[in-house]
Amino acid sequence: MALRVGIVAGEASGDLLGAALMNALKAQTACSFEGVCGPAMIAAGGLSRYPIETLSVVGISEVAGRLPTLLRMRRELIRHFQATRPDVVIGIDAPDFTLGVERALKRDGIPTVHYVSPTVWAWRRYRVRTVAASADLVLALFPFEPAYYAGRVESRFVGHPLADIIKDAPSPDPARAELRVEAKGPVIALLPGSRVSELRAHADLFVKTAQRLFLRYPDSQFIAPFANRETRAIFDRSLTEHKAFDLPITRLHGHARLAMAAADVVLLASGTAALEAALIGRPMVVTYRLSPLSYGLVRSLSRLPFFSLPNILLGRPVVPELMQGQATADSLVRAVETLLEDGAARGAMAAALGEVRERLGQGASAQAAGAILELLATRREPVSCAS
Repeated sequence: MALRVGIVAGEASGDLLGAALMNALKAQTACSFEGVCGPAMIAAGGLSRYPIETLSVVGISEVAGRLPTLLRMRRELIRHFQATRPDVVIGIDAPDFTLGVERALKRDGIPTVHYVSPTVWAWRRYRVRTVAASADLVLALFPFEPAYYAGRVESRFVGHPLADIIKDAPSPDPARAELRVEAKGPVIALLPGSRVSELRAHADLFVKTAQRLFLRYPDSQFIAPFANRETRAIFDRSLTEHKAFDLPITRLHGHARLAMAAADVVLLASGTAALEAALIGRPMVVTYRLSPLSYGLVRSLSRLPFFSLPNILLGRPVVPELMQGQATADSLVRAVETLLEDGAARGAMAAALGEVRERLGQGASAQAAGAILELLATRREPVSCAS
């Protein structure tokens, strides 16, 4: 009999994680999967009872608009799993939805796993209690995360799947050829964020910075990837307002990783893009702006000395962080100039970013699959397995 796995992912990144995990589990035992799956998970053999797009909402207004649908979907999913009683249910990220499913099923005696720890290390540390009440096992992407769950719930560091995909710092030449970027001078990637709110906060800042860098480096080229039409439209409006449409900016729909690979330096809004840039080995400058109220709240709830994932992982200020009041065009230009002009600074950062890749490249999907099977092996009732 095959291992019956309930699996719930909430967005595109979770779909990719889920598909890799499903393939890793199938490599170790016969399995069947059903739940909420995206295209990659369906291609890996998952049966999706609901479209993953229903969960892929960002922002309070979007969630509020779909709240009745989301609550009904969660109730139906819980009832389905309670009736069919899979051997294990795995929630992938999307904690506002998946932890509720896991909590109900854990109370009902069904083993539960949460893949991708919420950022309890950054803020809202009280969520550790919620996670412990919901999951029998937490699969963590970062090595410092299991310590936050010690004594409450088993947690295992499995590594980050991106580090298994990006094994070495690639040469910029293939990416530049694919994007048809002729590098007569420095190539600078601009990543002002993936959300509409981030573009509203950062578009003017990034455009002003690009204008000043272009005056300093007339042969420079810029590459700016955008998550969707809405974010690109905000950036384009800023280009118009600042009379900057003559800047040599290659604007892309998606392909953020390719844009970073093509760059000499990456200027980005703090987030997972900083981790990708670190794994690609590109020198970077990190910035971010929030409303004064939001910034005060984040700082009051966070106990970390750094904002960007590379610095958090390394425990030291490797990457320049210019946040809030420090996030000005002049300060960003100076930070980018330092990386372009100072070969020693650039080399030191590249060496430190190589440490990030080494720490996170653990074979995450296989490690996660092994941890799940170990959990099930310890359960009182035997689980079904391949003959």
